[in-house]
Amino acid sequence: MQSISTNLRPRNALRVLCAMNLAALLAMSTGCVAQAQPEAPPAPPVAATGMPPPPPPPGMGPAPRVEDGAAVTAQATVARFLINPDGDVDGFLTSDGALVRFPPHMSAQLTSAIHTGDNVQINGWRDAGGNLKAQRITDAKSGQQLIDQPPQPGAQPMPRELRGAGLARLSAQGQVAHITTAPRGEPDGVILADGTVIRLTPPVAQQFASLVRTGAKVSAQGYGTRNQYGTALQATAFGSPGNLTRLYDRAPPSP
Repeated sequence: MQSISTNLRPRNALRVLCAMNLAALLAMSTGCVAQAQPEAPPAPPVAATGMPPPPPPPGMGPAPRVEDGAAVTAQATVARFLINPDGDVDGFLTSDGALVRFPPHMSAQLTSAIHTGDNVQINGWRDAGGNLKAQRITDAKSGQQLIDQPPQPGAQPMPRELRGAGLARLSAQGQVAHITTAPRGEPDGVILADGTVIRLTPPVAQQFASLVRTGAKVSAQGYGTRNQYGTALQATAFGSPGNLTRLYDRAPPSP
């Protein structure tokens, strides 16, 4: 029995040594694996600014510009169409005296959708001059809607050399019923009691502050259009009746 016990001791010692070596190898392997793990990439930085504003709802056209005021919904009766010097209908007056503007490139759609005497609902914004810029016009009787849309893709503007080719030399005289304004609210013309539109530039309008006001009697000469919807001209001379002031050093050539 003693000899057997003596023979087993070296074997047991060898087993213990092997177990210790195996444990050491496992520990080293675990350490290598842990060391080989790549560090997690840093989280992307969070933008300091907020999310961009959402686009306008489909079918509602462009969002209002900075100079436009709060949204407005109004009921009105169309009293008179208004044209620009090129002859395009770009708005109308209501029976209660409000001035409503609409893009001139939609002149044909506007005059085919609504007519004088129609009751309409107007959705839009007050501009800096206090006039109403229509975004959508709805005929109260038929329900037909006209929505401000940009020009059709591919539509080409009239060449510069042809602009004004169809304008006629016109004159106008009467009492100022409305003041028209540029996008930032500066006066840029008048509308007479008979619906005639006289266009000025803001610097010229400032020179005639005593005349560019409601109730004043004015006279003008210039170039524009007269058609079934009204009369409009770009003034080359302006003033009180019988006292016209030439606005430019050289008059534009006759069409």
